[in-house]
Amino acid sequence: MPCTSHSSLLPPILLTSSIIISDHSVALKSKEDRIRYTLESISQWLKLSPNFKLVICDGSNFDFSKIVHEQFPNAQIECLFFQNDAEKTRKQGKGYGEGEIINYALHHSTYLQESDFFAKCTGRLWVENFFECLKFWNGRFLCKGYFSNVLSLKKTQFSYVDTRFYLANRAFYLEHFSSEYLRVGGDGGLSIEDCFREVLLKKNMTSVLLSIKPVICGVSGANGTYYKKNTLRRALTENLRLQILKRHGAFKQLFEVN
Repeated sequence: MPCTSHSSLLPPILLTSSIIISDHSVALKSKEDRIRYTLESISQWLKLSPNFKLVICDGSNFDFSKIVHEQFPNAQIECLFFQNDAEKTRKQGKGYGEGEIINYALHHSTYLQESDFFAKCTGRLWVENFFECLKFWNGRFLCKGYFSNVLSLKKTQFSYVDTRFYLANRAFYLEHFSSEYLRVGGDGGLSIEDCFREVLLKKNMTSVLLSIKPVICGVSGANGTYYKKNTLRRALTENLRLQILKRHGAFKQLFEVN
């Protein structure tokens, strides 16, 4: 873990939050539960490194400042909050609201403006192997892609980008991704995950997909699932999928060079 002892090399972690929901299709609706799981996420990130600078940005006007100061008095945590467009989030989905949250944070966070790059993680989640992922940082953008039919006889498809967690250069994100949330929903029913995939493909981006799987833990607000570490069998299967994809003629350029 090359970055744990050098806090200046650590990107700030942006945790996106919406304690009071606008998109009622999500499974996790309780305000109290959403607060509790967000605090769990903060605790787990600080276990990975107490040197992290965390930015929690809530788009439902919920201020974490008091409770965060009480529970994590020695941590470097910046709390931002504002009211996003609840009506558009309700109509177009949570991806719209998250896009607003990220843009607000990038323009208002001291920690994010002091750093060339940042890690984005959906609130209530953390990445157990964050430092392994960080080793592959390419200076621009790095995420996980989901592919269907990798281990079948059907044609392999690049289905979507996993937007729960990614690493991004601040200027690169603002140029290529910051307005994608505006396309979420609509007649085509696009998700933010679809929109990010389209950017990677249309702009012929290379070396932007992780060739290791981020071990994401915590609670999904969308479906209420509690993500845990993979079993050995699941981890081996994921590794096999990635090895196949890195050699696939149509997709190998998307993966970073080791």
